[in-house]
Amino acid sequence: MILPVYLYGHPVLRKEAEDVPADYPNISQLIANMFETMYNADGIGLAAPQIGLSIKLLVIDADGVSKDHKECKDFKRVMINPEILEESDDDVTLEEGCLSVPGIHENVSRPTWVRIAYEDENRVRREETFQGFNARVVLHEYDHLAGEIFVDYISPIRKQLNKRKLSNISKGIAKCSYKTKIAGGR
Repeated sequence: MILPVYLYGHPVLRKEAEDVPADYPNISQLIANMFETMYNADGIGLAAPQIGLSIKLLVIDADGVSKDHKECKDFKRVMINPEILEESDDDVTLEEGCLSVPGIHENVSRPTWVRIAYEDENRVRREETFQGFNARVVLHEYDHLAGEIFVDYISPIRKQLNKRKLSNISKGIAKCSYKTKIAGGR
């Protein structure tokens, strides 16, 4: 089932997500719905807060950008209750976008690698180190679980230049090819 993507300005995107308990109902169906929603919106990652659920769950399938980022080939993950264990001190700056912030793409500086612990879709605990663009995708989605959005990391001048666009997005004035939901409404 394709779910609406919550847009910038919705309070759920600013709330710190809670752990997913072991007995969370219908988690397999939720994960399938998240992948379907992400694919429908041509995304490469989706965090549960982006569909209105303040829980620590994210899905990633970055294979679609593997032409430009070789490390993304076959990079597909489900992460439940992820936790950053370590990240590099060196950063790289690249352009990012977000399904919850349609039409805005900005340069964001992020660590070049991250080591993270998480549970997979079978609730098996895993620990992995991600590098390059994979690290960026994981960190971008992880931010949603902390109530942060990529535009929080852009320079003050870029924030000012995007102020009107962000205001319009929060009012539902955004061109999207996918279902969306704004604060207090549709």
